[in-house]
Amino acid sequence: MKIIQIVLMVLAVLVLLLGKGSGDEIIYLKVGAVIVFMFSMMRLSAKTPSKNQNKEEEDVQ
Repeated sequence: MKIIQIVLMVLAVLVLLLGKGSGDEIIYLKVGAVIVFMFSMMRLSAKTPSKNQNKEEEDVQ
């Protein structure tokens, strides 16, 4: 699943960088690419542990 999200992110970045033109279709394509990129980043960063996780556990005890 992680590899699929990374591939989606790379494809979204390529669409944003290589999408040239000035039509409404291009704008919708770029908006969709940004949404896919942000959603993928959110899913990948949710699995990264917090730096303050140990401090929060010590405060509870």
